[in-house]
Amino acid sequence: VIGVNGVGKTTTIGKLATRFKTVGRRVIICAADTFRAAAIEQLAVWADRAQVPLVRQSEGADPAAVVFDAAAAARKQGVDVLIVDTAGRLHNKKNLLDELAKINRVLSRELPGSARETLLVLDASTGQNALMQAKEFTKAAEITGIVLTKLDGTAKGGVVFAIKRELGIPVKYIGVGEGAEDLQPFSGADMYLRRHIIDLIGQVKARGTAVVLLAVSISDCLSVADRLLVVEQGRLKREYLSSEFPLFRAGQ
Repeated sequence: VIGVNGVGKTTTIGKLATRFKTVGRRVIICAADTFRAAAIEQLAVWADRAQVPLVRQSEGADPAAVVFDAAAAARKQGVDVLIVDTAGRLHNKKNLLDELAKINRVLSRELPGSARETLLVLDASTGQNALMQAKEFTKAAEITGIVLTKLDGTAKGGVVFAIKRELGIPVKYIGVGEGAEDLQPFSGADMYLRRHIIDLIGQVKARGTAVVLLAVSISDCLSVADRLLVVEQGRLKREYLSSEFPLFRAGQ
């Protein structure tokens, strides 16, 4: 798992570990970001929450050596999933490239034949900057998927379309909250609807019209869009809500 500092990489790793463990997979986390201060300690907190082992060494240790230990532990314990945290020193691409290449060599040697993913974590709220990060990281690693974080705010996440169009990298997961369960498989249709629903909310509010959203989740985007269209057309009526929502009929 790669990405610059501050995009939610550590949180994403914790959520991935929780997700895999919930479906019965045996998981180990490897703390190979030995460069950033407190990175190992933050990862340890998430490992404890997910109740999965963490392979670690001291700050400043050789990341490839940590990965070697983690791969050995995964092989010995018959682990299903090994999640490797890496440093995000994008300002020094040469070192980053060398470090990732070394880690890949260790994994290929110690876990031959294993299926591997290289996930790039991007902050949705940074817009075009996220696209620039993706372009730079593709020069240092063969990225197989994107994790788009911080979509629980006002970020539309439209950058995923630019990344797919320009780089051909699929978005695998989206982060929609701080909880361990708030990492969801990505659906392009849901993201398209989310983007335009947020636009629609802004248009409605700009005209001074009250906006009511009920039972909103990304998976409910289509039905939410229908309800917002009713608002926009000035036909938000209690009868409509009562027919759609039993709780509303009950006064709740």
